[in-house]
Amino acid sequence: MAKKISLLLAIGFLLWVYITFDGQRYLSVDFFRDFYLQQPFLTAAVYFCAYVMATALSIPGAALLTIIGGMVFGLWTGTLLVSFASSLGATLAFLVSRFLLRDWVQEKFSGHLKTINDGVKKQGGSYLFSLRLIPLFPFWMINLVMGLTPIKTSTFYWVSQLGMLAGTLVYVNAGASLSNIEAFSAAEILTPTVILSFALLAIFPFIVRAIMGRLELRKLYSGYKKPKQFDTNLIVIGAGSAGLVSAYIGATLKARVTLIEKFQMGGDCLNTGCVPSKALIRAAKAMAEIKKASELGINVAAPEVDFTKVMGRVQDVIKTIEPHDSVERYTNLGVDCVSGRAKIISPWVVEVDGREISAEKIIIATGARPIVPPIPGLDQVDPLTSENLWQLDNLPERFLIVGGGAIGCELAQAFQRLGSQVTLVEMQAQLLPRDDRHVASFIEDSLKAEGVRVLTNYAAKKFSTCSDHGSVSLSSDSEAELEDLEIEFDRVLVAIGRVANTDGFGLQELGIPLQANGTIATDEYLRTCYPNILACGDVVGPYQLTHAASHQAWYAVVNGLLGRFKKFRVDYRVIPQVVFTDPQIARVGLNERDAAAQNIDVEVTQYDLSDLDRAIADNDAKGFVKVLTKPGSDSILGATIVGPQAGELISEFVIAMKNGMGLNKMLSTIYSYPTLSEANRFVAGEWKRKHVPERLLAILKRYLQRNLRG
Repeated sequence: MAKKISLLLAIGFLLWVYITFDGQRYLSVDFFRDFYLQQPFLTAAVYFCAYVMATALSIPGAALLTIIGGMVFGLWTGTLLVSFASSLGATLAFLVSRFLLRDWVQEKFSGHLKTINDGVKKQGGSYLFSLRLIPLFPFWMINLVMGLTPIKTSTFYWVSQLGMLAGTLVYVNAGASLSNIEAFSAAEILTPTVILSFALLAIFPFIVRAIMGRLELRKLYSGYKKPKQFDTNLIVIGAGSAGLVSAYIGATLKARVTLIEKFQMGGDCLNTGCVPSKALIRAAKAMAEIKKASELGINVAAPEVDFTKVMGRVQDVIKTIEPHDSVERYTNLGVDCVSGRAKIISPWVVEVDGREISAEKIIIATGARPIVPPIPGLDQVDPLTSENLWQLDNLPERFLIVGGGAIGCELAQAFQRLGSQVTLVEMQAQLLPRDDRHVASFIEDSLKAEGVRVLTNYAAKKFSTCSDHGSVSLSSDSEAELEDLEIEFDRVLVAIGRVANTDGFGLQELGIPLQANGTIATDEYLRTCYPNILACGDVVGPYQLTHAASHQAWYAVVNGLLGRFKKFRVDYRVIPQVVFTDPQIARVGLNERDAAAQNIDVEVTQYDLSDLDRAIADNDAKGFVKVLTKPGSDSILGATIVGPQAGELISEFVIAMKNGMGLNKMLSTIYSYPTLSEANRFVAGEWKRKHVPERLLAILKRYLQRNLRG
């Protein structure tokens, strides 16, 4: 510790001397030129030491010193001095950073430094070399940051010497060209040599970036032979939402597209996800409406559920929508549909059950599957997931659902309405953990009011079987000190999330990296580490939503097929999300939980649907519209709607945010009466009421009352 304090004091003293005695004046071309005429060798030594100290102390101005070196010493002598001085000074700064900060920073911020540490461990000197060649960050910053990594000092020195050489030549050459100017007139400055020097200085980073990109690609693709001709322009692996939209857009762009699917066209959304769940929810809603008919003055007999017919209709709905995603439709669009298991065996070749198909571009859209956790005894109770739920023949009398996310809440309400006694278990403190607390509480109260037993802060620890039913042991790890429970059930549904499908497609063999959560790592253009292999949909995330997958598909196809001309960064700013419970929950942009986590100041405006005429007339006046805006502005940062048809109503906020429209424009829009959509205008009115120009209204009041009696 004493050594570190001593070093800090020494550095502080040197900086004090530099500032007090105006060290900047010694870093001028006039000082070195005059000195050079009298003592050339001593000048070179002083310049060398000054450069080393300036670099070691991370004093800004290295680029200026480099240009001065060219002006005073010429191209070759200046390059020699700067090259060694900059490398030596950089290494000193590197060592100071390592000695003073490395242990503390690595301990406190190891997670943030993981990418850099991994890059250094995996690529070694080449990682630093690329940073040196492409000056996106100041060199002094690279010196200090590299001191915090595991790179060897000797490696740092020689890579810095080599990596900075090209940049040194360019800067010194610019200085040498300027030294030939006798009078700074336009005619003298705008000589071809000077113009060329500064043009080279301007375009140098782009030239180096292009060269480095070429070298990295050659290294990446080494070991693979690129076909001279391809069987197709684009291969899409997976015929779910992302894959189907990718194939559709590719065919629309007149590309030859091959679509590979091993199981069912339409993927999870059509066969086991969105479509069957919404068909089931519709049946459950009808049951709830019948039970509430007496509140509207209509008396009906006690309804009965024929669960076999309910599930039969679910399958009928799938069959009705199926042609939209069928092989026949996509074949007519010009897509070559191939059935089989795909495996990428090279960056341009996919093997399908022994057949090899080559393409210039490949899109991975393999989706995700339900997570089945390794809980003791779970495999003995024949657990259901969102995939095999739709094969149920009989309605479970006691239905246990593990997982209080969107799927768990939707199905808990649906099965409760159809006649099951549902127990919904969530290990976190609230249902729908990503939503605001009062939103989750609203839905929890709604589920409880319909008879669902909701248990938050509980986790399933062990499953066991009896003769005709199962049971689960629940315990709580929260501070609430809840007692352990034993719950009996007839069937159990596990709905704790989904994991990306990445196994068996050749990703590991090609070295395509995955994120910590198991999704494929891509850049902002949805490219994997191989630029010609892209990915979209649930296999990428961050949203496991059908419309998000379709949204990503456009970017993947356009960037894949047309990326050499123009690339587009995928835009996640306005992705709507809907939970199809009753009432529905819809949101876009920030909610209060997100704003707090990101330290974003927001103003919250809320309108209660209990005051909305149409909701009252429909006997459905429960819920609210909540909007987050920038403080003092009508600019919309996010919106949450809880209520009937929330999934439809949220679209107006999506359009407004996408096109930069604020609440004032919504307030000035004419809405039909009586409609649920008026709630969006009324929440804008609530915001406006809080921002009334009181002073202007006071003046207006005096004006209007000037001729009134009394």
